[in-house]
Amino acid sequence: MTAKLAVFGNPVAHSLSPVIHGLFGELAGIDLHYAKRLVPRDDFAAAARDFFADGGMGINITVPFKIDAYDFVDIRSALAEDAGAVNTIVRQRDGLLRGENTDGGGLVADLLFNLGWSLEGKSILILGAGGAVQGVLRSLLDQAPSQIIIANRTYENAVKLVKMAKNDHVQARRLDELLEPFDIIISGSSAGLGRSNETMSLPATLLTATTCVYDMIYGVETPFLRWAKDLPASQKADGLGMLVEQAAIAFELWFDVKVETRSVLDQLRKQS
Repeated sequence: MTAKLAVFGNPVAHSLSPVIHGLFGELAGIDLHYAKRLVPRDDFAAAARDFFADGGMGINITVPFKIDAYDFVDIRSALAEDAGAVNTIVRQRDGLLRGENTDGGGLVADLLFNLGWSLEGKSILILGAGGAVQGVLRSLLDQAPSQIIIANRTYENAVKLVKMAKNDHVQARRLDELLEPFDIIISGSSAGLGRSNETMSLPATLLTATTCVYDMIYGVETPFLRWAKDLPASQKADGLGMLVEQAAIAFELWFDVKVETRSVLDQLRKQS
């Protein structure tokens, strides 16, 4: 029996999820059909109900529906509750729809296993304070960094995230207060995305030759990566690995099968 899966988004044409899960299915020997669904922005709940009524097994959710999915599901995992958003829906055997958030686990897996970065005891700067950052913060904290500084153009949003985290190792900072170097800098900001001439103004003192920089966005050179391009850093990476790793977690939630990700990531890198 073919497993029926989909990614819901708007826009969704750019999504690599069907390719990734198709490769996972081949590796695991699982017959699946994975579709892209362009969902009207005010119609997520109705579209999701129809999908599951028609035999759907699970959905991945991308922008702008992660909050809609959070409200739609019957039950949520602890990570989904912490994130305040759902990016994966699992239809359980009892028929209940469980909301999960695999973004944080995907990011941590990419940092630790694909890139070989250590997080324990490290000072981490996160740029941005939106849903993308909220979705990964708990998973990063679980790796016991020495501190996480959240900096955002709108300082109040960073403060809000810190209060939600309820952890003494997380602090908010204004962008113009950033001076000292960090071990790892992660951009979870979409500021300037799609504008080829957009720049990001940050002090070069944030980086040393041992700093690792990471952008959660993939497929384009973001303002953050343009800023870091000619500055000293140990490693620089985009978020393609995170995309693959979070998809692998979703695949395991659906099928109870753990898949190997390196070959899939290597194949996507060759095609990009």
